[in-house]
Amino acid sequence: MKLRNPAFSRIALLACATALLGGCISLGAEPPERLFTLTPTQRVAPGAVLESETANALAVLEPETPQSLAVTRVPVRVDDASLAYLEEAFWAERPARLFQRLLAETIRVRRNRLVLDEPPLLYTAPVKLSGRLVDMGYDVASSSAVVRYDAVLTMPGGQVRTQRFEASVPGVTADAASVGPALNQAANQVVVQVADWLN
Repeated sequence: MKLRNPAFSRIALLACATALLGGCISLGAEPPERLFTLTPTQRVAPGAVLESETANALAVLEPETPQSLAVTRVPVRVDDASLAYLEEAFWAERPARLFQRLLAETIRVRRNRLVLDEPPLLYTAPVKLSGRLVDMGYDVASSSAVVRYDAVLTMPGGQVRTQRFEASVPGVTADAASVGPALNQAANQVVVQVADWLN
């Protein structure tokens, strides 16, 4: 009669269990095939220097968002009462942060102004552009990529100006390859409008 080594038996059982589980459990989600980002159509030229006193700087803050934009998925408005998310479409990071950087870069180019969008100097600028990114997704009814932004400009002395800006790109099919570039186009249209609205 052969005696079994208890330690060997436990190792063998563990190895068998691991092999069986390997066919059922994935230890990591598959990475998405593509990640969306926002790319400015206008950029500050390499080597360009913008100098200004902090008192004349503009701070561009990260906008607030509804819960549908607080994730890296791309929202789809199915109808007035329901939302879904676009299949296989993900933002590279929070949509609000992407929009903030796009807005700041566009203002630098179009206004030739010192723009702050990173702490800690961000909070020292006397003029602040904040707001709410209301929508940045796909609308089924109009087959459009839609971007809406409610801007809030706060100036020294407490004066406040607000305005809604929006843009849409129609005729877009509901797939990641089409919606991504269309959202980038619409977002660039919105930030140009905002930059031209500023004093």
